[in-house]
Amino acid sequence: MSEDVKKLLQLNGTLPSGSKRRYPKSRGSKKAVSARTQKSEDVVVPPKETVPAQVVAAEFDVEAAQDVVFKPNPGPQTDFLSASEREVLYGGAAGGGKSYAMLADPLHGLNDPNFSGLLVRHTTEELRELIQKSQELYPKAVPGIKWSERKSQWTTPKGGRLWMSYLDKDMDVTRYQGQAFNWIGFDELTQWPTPYAFDYMRSRLRSAHSTDLGLYIRATTNPGGSGHAWVKKMFIDPSPSNKAFWATNIETGDTITFPRGHSKEGQPLFKRRFIPASLFDNPYLADTGDYEAMLLSLPEHQRKQLLEGNWDVNEGAAFPEFNRSLHVIDPFEIPDNWVKFRACDYGYGSYTGVLWFTVAPDEQLIVYRELYCSKVTASDLADMILEAESKDGGMRYGVLDSSLWHNRGDTGPSLAEQMNMKGCRWRPSDRSRGSRVAGKNEIHRRLQVDEFTEKPRLAFMSNCTNTLAQIPIIPLDKKNPEDVDTKAEDHLYDALRYGVMTRPRSRSIWDFTPDKPNQGFQAQDTTFGY
Repeated sequence: MSEDVKKLLQLNGTLPSGSKRRYPKSRGSKKAVSARTQKSEDVVVPPKETVPAQVVAAEFDVEAAQDVVFKPNPGPQTDFLSASEREVLYGGAAGGGKSYAMLADPLHGLNDPNFSGLLVRHTTEELRELIQKSQELYPKAVPGIKWSERKSQWTTPKGGRLWMSYLDKDMDVTRYQGQAFNWIGFDELTQWPTPYAFDYMRSRLRSAHSTDLGLYIRATTNPGGSGHAWVKKMFIDPSPSNKAFWATNIETGDTITFPRGHSKEGQPLFKRRFIPASLFDNPYLADTGDYEAMLLSLPEHQRKQLLEGNWDVNEGAAFPEFNRSLHVIDPFEIPDNWVKFRACDYGYGSYTGVLWFTVAPDEQLIVYRELYCSKVTASDLADMILEAESKDGGMRYGVLDSSLWHNRGDTGPSLAEQMNMKGCRWRPSDRSRGSRVAGKNEIHRRLQVDEFTEKPRLAFMSNCTNTLAQIPIIPLDKKNPEDVDTKAEDHLYDALRYGVMTRPRSRSIWDFTPDKPNQGFQAQDTTFGY
């Protein structure tokens, strides 16, 4: 073989330097070489056969190819990494693989030169643990990625950046003024006592390349902590778990929409989703049983939070027996002949809570509607109540905070009288000495399961979202454990207490009215009703 041919094959990568040309057996190359080397004059030398260069495939290491850097566990962890909603909370019980899921989520765009992400913890000490886990994962997942200790930032070879920082105080958000991110992560969200930092950082979520990279806020947490209440309002209460919903204002419960004058005025702004996880979704911790045994040894409220992922339990909660799977029912159409009544705790500067009750034939008390509002006058409230119950078929009675009959120095009608004159009738609640303790004890009794019906004596329809947010976590008064903390958000609790203390009963045979269709019991005698 000529030296020129050898050089050409070496440039093409098909012939290593110093090696001999290999001819495939399928070409009959040995015959061709033998014919050319014969020196007999009688033998006609055949024309030179041109053999194309053979590309030798590189050796493939199967074991190395199967060395997966990170593989999400089936179920919640996979759901979290594939979620498309703008804001997603992942968590619940301890041991669900939250931290690794949080670190893996930005990898979907980190290799893009336009990617800019921010991952925060509440304090620098907590951040250090997250950085150590990222140093184990990122160099394997993104070859060539560099960590800058001075900037506290990861940078990929293509230019993508992920900043890992802290947010200790509300004023720390000013460090991010002027910054723009297309991905923001909050690890252990309930460690922030207020939603201020979370809401502010939403304003930093912007990018000129959002069409390609998307805009995402991701958070992980366990129940409990100083921010338990607001996180529960934002992600847990508005919708069933693992179901996307339009983002709501946690103060009013209204859907967040595009403002007036916008081309999309009135349309919902973005979606949220809560993805629950438990220890048993993480086989690396669950299979041994050691971590589960440790969680089982915790006090009851911590065990329910960290092992069961129960958001309806809080340390010092007044009603630890509340169980969402037991006391919450799906809405249904209430028969016209069921007893209905309402109860109200009024406030203008704070909040007004109105609850509607019905009594089932088995004496179960069901809260089927709520109204929670502020800055509403008594007269306007009466109109709102009458409109809400216009199709209910009549209220047996209404019970209202008795202080609204007080004349506070004015000569006009009291607030209760203003509503009564509108046709929204009320009677005063019991505010005698000991009535608060008696009302709390009655709620405890009704939350118990009746031994005959095998159902709780008090249930709530799932559409009563504010009530279901307040009742399970309302705390005890530290000075008087027989009562709840009156400084807590207790307006709907007070309305509930007024309602259960009216001794509500279902219809008896003496309530029968012959001229009204009966959807249940049919009386034989229309005079006496039996």
